[in-house]
Amino acid sequence: MGAALPIIDLSADRAAVAAEIQAACRDSGFFYLTGHGVPTELLERLDAAAREFFALPEDVKLEIAMARGGRAWRGFFPVGGELTSGRPDLKEGLYFGLDLPDDDPRVRAGLPLHGADLYPRQVPALAELVPAYVAALTGVAQEVMRAVAVSLDLPADYFASGYTADPTVLFRIFHYPPSPSGDDGWGVGEHTDYGLLTLLAQDDNGGLQVRTPSGWVDAPPVPGTFVCNIGDMLDRLTGGWYRSTPHRVRNVSGNERLSFPFFFDPDFSATVPPLPGRARTGTDGHPRWDGQDLRAFTGTYGDYLLGKVGKVFPQLRGEVL
Repeated sequence: MGAALPIIDLSADRAAVAAEIQAACRDSGFFYLTGHGVPTELLERLDAAAREFFALPEDVKLEIAMARGGRAWRGFFPVGGELTSGRPDLKEGLYFGLDLPDDDPRVRAGLPLHGADLYPRQVPALAELVPAYVAALTGVAQEVMRAVAVSLDLPADYFASGYTADPTVLFRIFHYPPSPSGDDGWGVGEHTDYGLLTLLAQDDNGGLQVRTPSGWVDAPPVPGTFVCNIGDMLDRLTGGWYRSTPHRVRNVSGNERLSFPFFFDPDFSATVPPLPGRARTGTDGHPRWDGQDLRAFTGTYGDYLLGKVGKVFPQLRGEVL
């Protein structure tokens, strides 16, 4: 294993934070984030409610199956219901986003990935906690993107006043059962994230690994932090200057594992040309895990995202796309 990931204090001077983010994004695209201001109690309550949900019988959890979420792409999926690189993951999960009412123009227009969340009636606390958590993490992500903008010699509000003025927000809660003895499968196989930025909270059981220039690195839980990483779209926007790095998860703790990934992406309807000034080509000498050229894309962020998520849940693709 290589060196540990850096820890960046978001509450420090923005210029200093930007310099640390630039170094991290040029190296592996991963770092721990502290000084974010999200109350510990909020995550603790969300963790408790999530465990209460995943302890329910599967037929009860399937009352809010993703197939019932329609074009909003929300709800529960069972173990093996999500694919990474074409292989079923050893995890189950809940999909949430911005909880939009039926009269929202985007919902009325039938825009995919926009709509109402599905909440289990057996765990009513989730309907309170998820929107609060999404709002808190949206604020953190905007602040991280201000530091990212400064790190790229752009105005601090370059993203907040443009690409992410009305961001695409996707939130997941994943439950990883313990890996069976002798099983070589991964809870989530090697992959990169699609969008701009991911903020991950994880429980005490670990299992996340990141592929850095010096090899695979464990990213164990650090109290009071989020694991932050950039995704394919920011890699693309910077012309490869910042790295979207493969990572994977395997739960070998012998315990149930929970993780809470929050994905912060551009406006669904926005076009995403390369950034000014810093756009350049930079590679680590290794082919991407999926063979794609990230910069070979034109259109809106929504076009790009739908092309990605349709591969994760092929059984829903026809209904949603």
